[in-house]
Amino acid sequence: MADIANKYAENVAGKFYVDNQCIDCDLCRETAPNNFTRSEEGGFSYVSKQPATPEEENQCKEAKEGCPVEAIGDNGA
Repeated sequence: MADIANKYAENVAGKFYVDNQCIDCDLCRETAPNNFTRSEEGGFSYVSKQPATPEEENQCKEAKEGCPVEAIGDNGA
């Protein structure tokens, strides 16, 4: 389960975030390409844009549910 205390600083403020358990598998970037971006320097994904539409919200939820290491969190906001 993602831990908000360990989220990457690159995450934009908001409901979804990625923590330091990310293994850079690319699943979230493929599932929600408008919302997740890769840190080329760090080799991990982070939330670059919070969902703005119901479709993006669903894609982010799908990415969270599919994350193999549970690195995507949802603070419930």
